[in-house]
Amino acid sequence: MRRTREYSWENPETSAATLGRTSGLSFLRDMMTGRIPGPPISAALGFTLVEVESGRAVFTMKPGEEHYNPIGSVHGGVFATLLDSAAGCAVHSALPAQTGYTSLDLNVKFIRPITIDTGEIYAVGTILNQGRRTVLAQAQLFSAEQKLLAHATSSCMIFPVPAHQISASR
Repeated sequence: MRRTREYSWENPETSAATLGRTSGLSFLRDMMTGRIPGPPISAALGFTLVEVESGRAVFTMKPGEEHYNPIGSVHGGVFATLLDSAAGCAVHSALPAQTGYTSLDLNVKFIRPITIDTGEIYAVGTILNQGRRTVLAQAQLFSAEQKLLAHATSSCMIFPVPAHQISASR
């Protein structure tokens, strides 16, 4: 039996154009409240940023069949995407205005399988160490019963957003 899924998203250039205008925390809070659109990947996979504070970000998702791999469980790439998003947004939340970041690496450890029966899952990202040019973050993926499903560490590079990019996007 064939199944379908439909979703929509907003133009990602809208939120990208606001990068660097405010602190990372303000940017993410504006995304949570809908003042700026979320990224298309969150619509494609069905995950949502639900909490953010400086150095910490939390996403939730309810796994569905559309996330499955050929062996009947959620694909590891979905785990990795949630963990990367949580770790990256934890980093972003601690950045001042006129500052951006990019992930340098992501190291994921899969601990338990996820299926539809797992129910809602949540990824919690936190900063472990912040230097002048790099930030080390971690993210943990949990079930509603607080069972650890996966863990990741991520190194991110931080950089100044050129003033001409900020003023050109206004």
